[in-house]
Amino acid sequence: MEHAVKTCLVVDDSRVIRKVARRVLEDIGFEIAEAADGMEALAWCRAAMPDAVLLDWNMPVMNGIEFLRQLRGEPGGTAPKVIFCTVENSADHIRTALEAGADEYIMKPFDGDIIEAKFAEAGLL
Repeated sequence: MEHAVKTCLVVDDSRVIRKVARRVLEDIGFEIAEAADGMEALAWCRAAMPDAVLLDWNMPVMNGIEFLRQLRGEPGGTAPKVIFCTVENSADHIRTALEAGADEYIMKPFDGDIIEAKFAEAGLL
């Protein structure tokens, strides 16, 4: 049986990171949308809620945590699996992310195997 293609919104202010993440996620069968900050990401989600969000922490305009808190309050906003992807690796940051509603946490720099493993753990594969 054919599965519907899952969508992942990649939210990062770095074009390079978005490009790398896109390549990895397309390889494992996702359709990708990109946003450069939380504000742009929220607009995307309001238009079409993705199955997954790969989310950077430190971004201009609206950071990852602010976006996540907003997302979880949107209609349908509890549905996407949110995987934080950040250089912030302190226990406090991780706890804050999980409390705000993140499903998984990936450290930068990441590789395809890590993303694939975390997406599998989040039940996306």
